[in-house]
Order: sequence, then C-alpha cells, then structure tokens
Amino acid sequence: MGAAFGWGALASSSLILGGLITLNVRVGLRLLGLIMAFGAGVLISAVAFELVGEAATKTIGDGTIALGLLTGCAVFFVGDLLIDRMGGADRKDSGGDQADGSPLAITLGIVLDGIPESIVLGLTILEGGTVSAAFLVAVLLSNLPESIAATAGLSEAGWARERIIGLWVLVTVVCGFASLAGYALFDTASPRTVAFVLSFAAGAILTMLADTMMPEAFEHGGKLVGVLTTFGFALAFAISSLE
Repeated sequence: MGAAFGWGALASSSLILGGLITLNVRVGLRLLGLIMAFGAGVLISAVAFELVGEAATKTIGDGTIALGLLTGCAVFFVGDLLIDRMGGADRKDSGGDQADGSPLAITLGIVLDGIPESIVLGLTILEGGTVSAAFLVAVLLSNLPESIAATAGLSEAGWARERIIGLWVLVTVVCGFASLAGYALFDTASPRTVAFVLSFAAGAILTMLADTMMPEAFEHGGKLVGVLTTFGFALAFAISSLE
C-alpha cells in the first residue's frame, strides 16, 4: 500500500516542480502552450492504450466500457461545473484571472483534475504488481504544463510564493492518497468492475483535457499545437510498447 501512495505522490510531484520553475524562471506563453500540447498528447495516448485498451481486455461487448466513459465524463463535467460556479473556473489560466476566483474553489478544482489519474496509478499496481511506466510518465509530463500555467496565473493574481507551493504540496499528498485508494478499494474487484473504473477515469481525463488543457494550449501555442500533441502521443505509445 505504501508503494501505491508513493507512486501517486511521485506522479503528482511534477506539480511542485512546475511551480518552482515558474516562480524562478519566466516561461513564455507560446512555449507554455506548446508544452501543454505535448502533455495533452501524452495523456491522450495513455487514455487510449493504458486505460481503454486495458479495459477492453477485461470485458467487451457488454457496454461496460461505454458506460464507464460516459459516467466519468458526466461526473467530471458536473463537478467541474459546480467548481466553476464557486469561483474556480480560471484555476489553470496563465493570465491571472484567478484574482476574481475563490481560493477554495481553485484548490478543489485542481484536486478534481488530478484524482482520476491517481486512482488509476494505484489500480495499475494492483493489476500488474508494479506501476505502469507509460501511465506514470504520462501523468508526470501532463502535470508539469498544468502547474506552470496555473502557477503563472496565481502569481499574477497576487498569491504569495509560499501559498502557491503549499497548494501544490497539498494536491500532491491528496493524489498520493487517491492512488492508495485505487489500490486498496479494488483489491477484490471483478474484472468487469476494474474495466468500469479504468474507462470511468478515461472519460473523466478526456473531458478534463478538452475543457481545461487543450483550450489553453491552442490559445497560446498556435498551429504547432497539433504537431506537439502528435509528438506527445507518439512518445507515450513508444513507452507503452516497451512495457
């Protein structure tokens, strides 16, 4: 169980790294958009091959995967909508619009974004005896640009350095516990249940990408966003193929 917590925290530690980089080195908006595009491509590949692909080996033809995808999408959409109304809509904006938002809602929104990925990390340890390297890399790489964008915005909005880093430490710990939950709660789960959970996470992650990550990437990265997204997808696929 300790390993599940550790891997979940490690995957989310790139949030802290991204915060430290942004607070000490100015990251241009165009570069940020391209980094986000690359991270999105990595995560899309992980969703396809590590989540939905793995779910398909557990059950197929009975609607479990489709139900999981739609349920994950709906749960994230509703949760995100509620957080937006509470004042967390601009939590990952790099322009400082967080100044008009609620600190609690911003924190809850960032936690919401990271939980599905962390649960899956714990589940991959349970299923394979060790963490999925491809999915771990995908989460690490996708968290980095999200953290860079959000940190830039929070700093612009007037948040103190200590407060920003404290936020990322908090989210990292929460994600570690979410990974632990993924390991502990599904220890005796049936293959169909595991397939549902994997596809649920896939639906939530895809909805998150389309709602909070890709728009920011295209806004700042321009036409090269498509190219970097493809490169990220290809890299994650190559890592997955080596496992």
